Amino acid sequence: MDPRVDRHAELIVDRCTDVSEGDNVVLLSGPEAEDLNVALFEKIGERGGMPIRATQGGREHRSFIRAIDTEALTEPNHLDSLLEATDVLIMVRASRNVAETSDVAPESMQAFAQIMEPIQDHLEGENTDTVITQHPAPGDAQKAEMSTDGYTDFVYDAIDQDWDAQEEHQRQLVEILDPAAEVRVVAGEETDVTMSIEGNPAVNSVADENLPSGEVFTAPIPDSVEGTVRFDMPVVRHGREVEGAYLEFEDGEVIAHEAEQNEAVLTGILNTDGGARRLGELGIGMNRDIDRFTHNMLFDEKMGDTVHMAIGKSIEESVGEDNPKNESVVHLDMIVDMSEDSFIEVDGERIQEDGTFVFEDGFEG
Repeated sequence: MDPRVDRHAELIVDRCTDVSEGDNVVLLSGPEAEDLNVALFEKIGERGGMPIRATQGGREHRSFIRAIDTEALTEPNHLDSLLEATDVLIMVRASRNVAETSDVAPESMQAFAQIMEPIQDHLEGENTDTVITQHPAPGDAQKAEMSTDGYTDFVYDAIDQDWDAQEEHQRQLVEILDPAAEVRVVAGEETDVTMSIEGNPAVNSVADENLPSGEVFTAPIPDSVEGTVRFDMPVVRHGREVEGAYLEFEDGEVIAHEAEQNEAVLTGILNTDGGARRLGELGIGMNRDIDRFTHNMLFDEKMGDTVHMAIGKSIEESVGEDNPKNESVVHLDMIVDMSEDSFIEVDGERIQEDGTFVFEDGFEG
């Protein structure tokens, strides 16, 4: 077995979560991640936890959603009961075919997402220690337009690093954003958007809920977003790739939108519920070991020299106690390239230009 798989498993059970004696552990993972599944069961056993593995996704997931009567869907109480008894949840992504649900009607996918919302709320609660990670698999490598071996190296370069050093580096941005009131993001000719983040904490995300990690994120005040954004990189939703998405905000709400490809998919997402037309997250990628776009948001949103904005649900820990939280069953991240012709301003002061931060060598301001 590749020794990097063993190290990956150790990071998951020791840093991203804290598996301890007596913990009930659910591993949500498919057969494509068999090596990591085996390593995780071993590590969990050494620490006295009790693991079970469940699968969701792939052909069976497609078959179910194509067969369902969306009007008759009910909340999966049996899954909720399982998660109530779960201390640690480890979700491993590894795809044989990343486009497996590409021929499923968007309305059916959205209906399924809506009945799963209570499950998502449970996962974000304090009682379950949760991590999402990636095992290199051929389907993901193909989507990234890389060889399987090349993609494997890419995944482990992004995952197996000095997370303590990365945390300290990112802390410098947290210290800028935490007391801030307003952020402005400008890139190219079509992105110029401002938003209030006053009273919302900046979260230093390093190998905790996601692996790989390497971002600082916060939540905009839902009705404060003004301006336009052209997202440079495509986003995959339900097996369909939306390219060139463009959003125009007024009083926090998307009042106009377009996309160069699969605009109907974007329209369907925005129409899911009221919160889907507002921003729930502003994130700044800071993991420079992720140096290329791979059509995998678990990696892409952490990429250095990028900003991502998510329409839909805000993440609980990024919303101040007395501030409004954007609610939605949707949370869709989309990426802006900040490597050139771009800057970020915080309360009128430029803190990043062409991807370089004010606290890094080469910043000119």
